[in-house]
Amino acid sequence: RRRTVPHTFLPTAGKVAVQCAHAAVSCTLAARKSHARLVERWRQSGARKICLKVETLGDLQMLAGRAQGAGLVVHLVKDAGHTEVEPGTITVLGIGPGPRRSIDALVGDLKPY
Repeated sequence: RRRTVPHTFLPTAGKVAVQCAHAAVSCTLAARKSHARLVERWRQSGARKICLKVETLGDLQMLAGRAQGAGLVVHLVKDAGHTEVEPGTITVLGIGPGPRRSIDALVGDLKPY
C-alpha cells in the first residue's frame, strides 16, 4: 500500500500521520470487500506501507485516476477541517493493497515523504 502526499500540503507531522492512517484504513476496508485473499496475503507478508510525495494536488488527482484505471483500490482523503485545513481539502491518496508490480509501476518515480 502506498500513501502519496502533495508536496504543497505542509501540515504538521502529526497531521500527515493521521491523514495517512485514514487512507490506510479506508483502503484496507474497501479491499477486504473485493479482494479478500489479496488483503490476507498482504497482511501475512508484513502489510507494507510507504509514504511518498507528489508536487501538486493535480499530480495527486492524476495519480488517483491512473491507479483507479489500473484496477487498484484508491481512496482520496478529504479532511473534515477541524484543525489545520479547510473542510473538504484533499490531503492524501491511498493506493492498495494491490499487486506490488502494479503499484510500483505507478509510483516508482516518486520520492519518500
